[in-house]
Amino acid sequence: MQIVDLLSESILSLPGYFMDANKRVFGIYLVSAILLAIPAYLVQKKNFRLGAFWGYLFNKKIWFHASARLDYSLFIVNRLLKVLFWAPIVLTMVPIAIGFSDLLATLFGDMAPITENQMVIISIFTLVLFLLDDLTRFLLHLAMHKVPVLWDFHKVHHSAKVMTPMTIYRSHPFESYLYACRMALAQGLAVGIGYYFFGPTLSMFDVLGANIFVFVFNVMGANLRHSHVWWSWGDTIESWFISPAQHQVHHSDKPEHFDRNLGSTFAIWDRMIGTLIYSSKVGKIRFGIGAGDSGHQSIYQAYIKPFQDSVSRMTSVKK
Repeated sequence: MQIVDLLSESILSLPGYFMDANKRVFGIYLVSAILLAIPAYLVQKKNFRLGAFWGYLFNKKIWFHASARLDYSLFIVNRLLKVLFWAPIVLTMVPIAIGFSDLLATLFGDMAPITENQMVIISIFTLVLFLLDDLTRFLLHLAMHKVPVLWDFHKVHHSAKVMTPMTIYRSHPFESYLYACRMALAQGLAVGIGYYFFGPTLSMFDVLGANIFVFVFNVMGANLRHSHVWWSWGDTIESWFISPAQHQVHHSDKPEHFDRNLGSTFAIWDRMIGTLIYSSKVGKIRFGIGAGDSGHQSIYQAYIKPFQDSVSRMTSVKK
């Protein structure tokens, strides 16, 4: 009966994703994406008619495509699997924070708070938290592309033939588990650093409970990253921040684009390792994995194929 209750609570909590500022599909972020799609539409069409724009934005061939329907299914089923299986064993932030703070004290000795100015503390902690989150997200994403066995699982996300904002939830549960652990690690390191330098009283600048930088990033069209709306920011801005169009290039079915624009917010990580590509340097693209797609177009394939591909890969290496 307890399992049934957990599943019921999990299903009932799904609409909350649209009311939580820490979720990409928060209502305000979706509305901002629609508004930002207007100038992107005008660049292509030169004139604006509401009916035509609405038909362009909510193209039935995209939103009801088999690939998009799989995204919606994975959004629900992954939530259920999370509650049943991997949520209880995911890393948690508190022991990481305590352990890292103790490590700093061991290496450099105990330290009195370097400032008691709450504005300074909150500003630094908010920025450190955001930077560590973005950097660790980039590093894990890089590993998902460069480590063959991890790529077998990440291919589920890249196998999307069309993209909607719900495509962000198109992932294998194992990848979701890794990203949940990554988030705990990033937050734990940030809190550990903050505790060591500023003491136990830590807080961040937030908007509706979300880190202010996360809120701004999402309001600036984050949901267009997984869409057919080409929202480019120009080479200068794209040298520093990953635009929605740049992330769409990352989802191109051309192999030369698979390992490009791995960053989430900042483009500087990609620039450092030579994986940045500007949206202006890319022509028309299609989404997917192309010839590398071994079949991920059903829930069964999305869950089972990565294991099969990994076993096959490791078996071939042994031979």
